[in-house]
Amino acid sequence: MNLVYGVKDKPKGGQIIVFALQQLLAILAATIAVPSIIGNGMSQSAALFGAGVGTLVYLCFTGFKSPVFLGSSFAFIGSMFAAFGGAVSVNAGYMGIILGAAFAGLVYVVLAIIVKVAGVKWINKLMPPVVIGPTVAIIGLSLAGNAVANSFGFGSPLADGYVLNRASLANLVCAMVTLLTVILCSVKGKKMLKLIPFIIGIVAGYICALIFTLIGRASGISSYILLDFSAFSNMSWVPDFAFVKAFKGAHEITGQYVATIAAAYVPVAFVVFAEHIADHKNLSSIIGTDLLEDPGLHCTLLGDGVGSIAGAFFGGCPNTTYGESIGCVAITGNASVVTIAATAVLAIVASFFGPFVTFLSTIPTCVMGGVCITLYGFIAVSGLKMLQPVDLNDNRNLFTASAILIAGIGGMTIHIGSVTLTEVACALVLGIVVNLLFNREHK
Repeated sequence: MNLVYGVKDKPKGGQIIVFALQQLLAILAATIAVPSIIGNGMSQSAALFGAGVGTLVYLCFTGFKSPVFLGSSFAFIGSMFAAFGGAVSVNAGYMGIILGAAFAGLVYVVLAIIVKVAGVKWINKLMPPVVIGPTVAIIGLSLAGNAVANSFGFGSPLADGYVLNRASLANLVCAMVTLLTVILCSVKGKKMLKLIPFIIGIVAGYICALIFTLIGRASGISSYILLDFSAFSNMSWVPDFAFVKAFKGAHEITGQYVATIAAAYVPVAFVVFAEHIADHKNLSSIIGTDLLEDPGLHCTLLGDGVGSIAGAFFGGCPNTTYGESIGCVAITGNASVVTIAATAVLAIVASFFGPFVTFLSTIPTCVMGGVCITLYGFIAVSGLKMLQPVDLNDNRNLFTASAILIAGIGGMTIHIGSVTLTEVACALVLGIVVNLLFNREHK
């Protein structure tokens, strides 16, 4: 695709800050959501700090050739719950999540060594466009329910759909204002406006939410109050780093607990490996450079693995490459790795400024829902675009793509003990099997 800024391009000083803020807004909701879900005193500011550090680590390992931000990984939520659930104290639980991230990172190191020795041609044969394209599409489509739920003001999808009442209507209006503003800026905007559609969209959505909130307070209609500023009363100025609590619980760690942590984290790391490849294939198609070849899959794996360990050490949350970040790169046409580095630095600095982090956390769920409709949608479409050179008139290709799409959209999620195979992982494995069985002669 046509990029306004290539990977090696450097926007002007003032623009870099604005672009970095946009990237930060794109990944913010998911990054700070993980510590909120886990609880146990986990700090959103520390997670943001860890994401920034993890991203810088990743950029260093990849030679500043891969423009993507690393944020808190949702794949390890079950593992993190297991770490706290099996610990004798909260502090031991923090040591457990750091040990778990180390185990997961070790998996990435081993995989990187294998890739370095064996090369990546086997991966391209195992996952050709007919497999990786629909898988990338599933990454976006599997998140579609969350984007819609957020647009109605809910944190997760509702099984019975959404009733249109005062509250849901107010949230939906704000989401649509955000969505249409992003599209308008991206399609009709000129120069700078075209490069920062998400910032403009979020501002428009926030103003809309503020108007509803003022109307709600004046009229006594609580369902119109979409902005909650109570978080400012308990905000923290300094990140509560995970390693501080972890060291206090180090003496409580037993061999059995370590084995439990390894069993909870290691299998998930293999699942995330599949998503890692899909993300980098998608990003490669956007920037026009095969990242699996340059800087190499072994470098991206090491960056992701060590960056994940760094994220957990500071914030408790293992990191992973973010589809929201990739979507932001694609939609804005800004693939400058300098922007990603600036975003990482901004995340680190912002984590020490309580009012800023707290203000960002007041952005209504519905506003981020409007943004995510575009981000997740673009990921899905990017995957479908990878199918363009594939001959879908050939039933071997048709059935491979069909199996992946149906398994993914249908929510084929499998729980094996404490390990969860996500719909993306299940769809990818099924696609690989179908392709190997019936499409082996196609190279």
